[in-house]
Amino acid sequence: MKYILVTGGVISGIGKGIIASSVGTILKSCGLRVTAIKIDPYINIDAGTFSPYEHVVPHITDAIQEWVMRQARVPVDDDGVEPQICVIELGGTVGDIESMPFIEAFRQFQFKVKRENFCNIHVSLVPQPSATGEQKTKPTQNSVRELRGLGLSPDLIMCRCSTPLENSVKEKISMFCHVEPEQVICVADVSSIYRVPLLLEDQGVVGYFCQRLDLPIETRPRKMLTKWKEMSDRSDRLLEQCSIALVGKYTKFTDSYASVIKALEHSALAINHKLEIKYIDSADLEPNTLTEEPVKYHEAWQKLCSADGILVPGGFGVRGTEGKIQAINWARKQKKPFLGVCLGMQLAVCEFARNMLGWEDANSTEFDPESKHPVVIDMPEHNPGQMGGTMRLGKRRTIFKTTNSILRRLYGDVEYVDERHRHRFEVNPELKEHFEGKGFHFVGQDIEGERMEIIELDGKNHPYFVGVQYHPEFTSRPIKPSPPYFGLLLTSAGKLQSYLHKGCRLSPRDTYSDRSGSSTPDSEIAECSISQE
Repeated sequence: MKYILVTGGVISGIGKGIIASSVGTILKSCGLRVTAIKIDPYINIDAGTFSPYEHVVPHITDAIQEWVMRQARVPVDDDGVEPQICVIELGGTVGDIESMPFIEAFRQFQFKVKRENFCNIHVSLVPQPSATGEQKTKPTQNSVRELRGLGLSPDLIMCRCSTPLENSVKEKISMFCHVEPEQVICVADVSSIYRVPLLLEDQGVVGYFCQRLDLPIETRPRKMLTKWKEMSDRSDRLLEQCSIALVGKYTKFTDSYASVIKALEHSALAINHKLEIKYIDSADLEPNTLTEEPVKYHEAWQKLCSADGILVPGGFGVRGTEGKIQAINWARKQKKPFLGVCLGMQLAVCEFARNMLGWEDANSTEFDPESKHPVVIDMPEHNPGQMGGTMRLGKRRTIFKTTNSILRRLYGDVEYVDERHRHRFEVNPELKEHFEGKGFHFVGQDIEGERMEIIELDGKNHPYFVGVQYHPEFTSRPIKPSPPYFGLLLTSAGKLQSYLHKGCRLSPRDTYSDRSGSSTPDSEIAECSISQE
């Protein structure tokens, strides 16, 4: 097993995740099996119960070195074969107090696994002040010095910069950071993050890894990287645009919805459209905002009404929920393409119960424990009484209960799907018959038939009104978009029916891969079907 540790310096959000995934991509293209681990020092006993706006105090797990070695060997493909390389992203910035225990753990880890099996990539910033226009190396020098002082020596220094590194700057970093010039990699701003793997490939990163880690890389045509380049080129030539209103409560900080945004981007690229996301704070759609801040209220509604499709993502807490219900109501009545994820699906159930079943106080017991029509209730999977312990977490199977389902067709007409969950509340199964009689169908349920997983309105009543209890964005990939998000974009662009009539196939020019989510290299295929692996 080979380990590649990615650390970051100077500033947070420098792009460690993109570097780590890009390294994994180019290594996969060489025929290697790759897995990945993300270690975030900003964690607590239950980090999931914190707001995305908050930073939280650290909680360090015991025996982190053994855990990494054990986790790295877990097969990530259905064939059960052990990965060859593990790319580890260590979150935070070198020098922060939160990451100190992890840095020390990896200092010891490098000796445990031996030098020939461990490599460190350090991502740093080379700023270019507008006053002088000169690229400055001092922040990178200081960051590398800090890292060396903690016991880790970078093998590759990847320099984030706004323009390509000048040779003199590269040589200066090489001189004062004790690495060869070939070990200083320029990662300048590019038109799309999908160009970063190609950028690393052009600078000989694969060749360095081959020599440094003694990797068994064959010299042969790399079809996966060719497809990746085709996708990157096409992303720069998109002309048509599709807009999606993202109605949430953390819209001031878009990273709160990073996975959702990426899933939308993957789907938009697959249909050759530029994506425009209209961020709407759900509280701005509520009647009290009209009284207190009428301008903000009308601006929010103008964004919602002008969007091609509407997405209500997951979340917790009562704030802004009535605004989300208002958005869902508008999407249903105006036949706007709609996707509700997790809480978004639950609120779609509440909206339908209030306005179509006549249950005016219908609500989730999370927000109104005294509701006479609790359409969403607490159904803990285990450990009742402990907030984090009551969550239903991880991959779970959803069974399609009918063949007459848009989402089933988008998944490739499969009988079931395995998707990741993270929630505490569920649709009340005792009330499902009331909804079914009005054309509001629970087309996907868990294995026992107790938990409602997928909702759809009758196709004759709405072109695309879908809700899922799970989080499909977590399995979306650049060359294999998530079916629920893909359906939203297809419908918003007016292409869903054409896609379904063609047997759920993309056109040849949109073809890339149906194995981009695996750890193994890609295989050449004639057509790409958006289906569940």
